[in-house]
Amino acid sequence: MSTPPSAGDLPVRRIDRILAFMSLGLLVLSVVCFFSIIIASGPGGLEQADFATGFWPVVTLIVYVAPPIAFALLLTLLIMTFVRRGRANKGR
Repeated sequence: MSTPPSAGDLPVRRIDRILAFMSLGLLVLSVVCFFSIIIASGPGGLEQADFATGFWPVVTLIVYVAPPIAFALLLTLLIMTFVRRGRANKGR
């Protein structure tokens, strides 16, 4: 059973959930890609791995680009939450 929100709580909006899950998804994807590069380049890994061809440049790009985008999404979510709480407190 869900409890009704109290007077001080703000409801969670759809955009808040989208930003949070997108950020989490990008971080998980980045970690998976990072470990796939480590496994492929380590001893006993993929002996024939050529990181300049195939899907490896995309995997490397994800490792470099996804964490800053995830951080920006979290920062956006945080700022939106502070602004919304400030407006709600001002209205009281």
